[in-house]
Amino acid sequence: MVSSGPRPFGSFTGENRDRFGDQRRRPQTGLPPHDVSAEEAVIAALLLDDDAYARVLPIVRPEDFFREQNGWIYESCLSVAERGESITIPTVAHELDRQGRLDPAGGETYLVEMAGKYFTAVGVEAHARIVARDALYRRLIQAAGQIASLAYEGGPDVSGVLSEAESLLLALRSAEAAGDFKRLRDLLDEFLESPAEDEDGDSQSVRSGFMDLDELLAGGYKRGDLVILAARTGMGKTSLMLNLARNCAIGQQGTVALFSLEMGGESLAMRMLSAEAGVEMSRLRLGRHTEAEEARVMNAHGLLGGAPVFIDDSAVLSVPEIRAKCRRLQADHGLDLVVVDYLQLLHGAGRADTRTNEISGISRALKELARELNVPVVAGAQLSRAVETRQPHIPMLSDLRESGSIEQDADIVMFIYREDVYTQANDWQDQHPEEPGGAHPTGLAQIILAKHRNGPTGAVTVRWVAKTASFQDLLLRTEPGWG
Repeated sequence: MVSSGPRPFGSFTGENRDRFGDQRRRPQTGLPPHDVSAEEAVIAALLLDDDAYARVLPIVRPEDFFREQNGWIYESCLSVAERGESITIPTVAHELDRQGRLDPAGGETYLVEMAGKYFTAVGVEAHARIVARDALYRRLIQAAGQIASLAYEGGPDVSGVLSEAESLLLALRSAEAAGDFKRLRDLLDEFLESPAEDEDGDSQSVRSGFMDLDELLAGGYKRGDLVILAARTGMGKTSLMLNLARNCAIGQQGTVALFSLEMGGESLAMRMLSAEAGVEMSRLRLGRHTEAEEARVMNAHGLLGGAPVFIDDSAVLSVPEIRAKCRRLQADHGLDLVVVDYLQLLHGAGRADTRTNEISGISRALKELARELNVPVVAGAQLSRAVETRQPHIPMLSDLRESGSIEQDADIVMFIYREDVYTQANDWQDQHPEEPGGAHPTGLAQIILAKHRNGPTGAVTVRWVAKTASFQDLLLRTEPGWG
């Protein structure tokens, strides 16, 4: 045990160091991974070369230093630079003294020793990466200890323990993946080297399965997009999300994770079977269908049974739990689309002073999830009652209930609008005397693209099939089923 010398900087001290001594990388010291020479070389480079600050800043943080005094000195270097002053031995010593840390950090003598020992800034980025890498290893050891504690404590909620363990590791992965600048040329090279578009659309997109909507979306939803599908109750929000899940799984052989907080998995499966077979769900439940319909049901059962759609109908979910489950599914089966029904039923990961702020945190977390997993995330959302109080009842972005930052975080916001819900045939004819009889929009729905970060907005008309609660392209297919 090393009794003299400074303590490690950050949270990995005292009890934690003793606890993980048997998992050390350097058995001769009994300490977790660290490289004091690399730490001193980074600080020396900052003292010797003005250009070193910009090269080191994106790589290493003060808490990455194992030796506590080196972390203090690095933090003081950053404070000096943020004030627009040059990083020199006197300015850093002054900053340390102002914080009451000059003597505990070794005094100005220690700064002079480092600058004299490492008299060049060459290789500062490599040294910074060593410091950051060892810090990541220490955090990994610490996370392993926390996971071990969770397992020892046990309890009946095994899934909760697994979710928390996965979240600990995922936090490390997210921190490690923090990026820096990329040259435009490198990005263009990546684009040219990526798989080309095929005749059916962009291979990097997930198609909605509706021709006009996919055309408006330039091939479909892009990976990393957060898509908000909002509507008033009874407009078919869940039905359309089931459509999207089905079209991805069957139309593109993509793997779909479907989280339903409102409906049970059996009900969702029944609705999908009803829509695929073209048989009313009430008749399907009671078994009152013809032989021809029976054949369609069996065919639909076979088609849907082979579709890689995974349904989680947990009544209570948070975004960290969704992330953990998606990461596991992605590792086991791959992942192409995440569907959440619906956003306002999710629980925030922490405490929020208002429901609006909680929803804002949830929407930001869903956007982060989409980018992290590199898949589109389609989340349903409720609209406020403001839609009902105006004419016409066409939804607007301001109608997003408890919107917070939903509109800001989303790449795409879509609304469902069915005029026949609000206007009976006789009333509609009175309002549109120029239209011929029978022109009432029965069974028609508009999917309104109100926000599209990377393309145009607009609206497309699709067919609403009430008996099977499903949507289809206006160009009807010859066989029953979905659009």
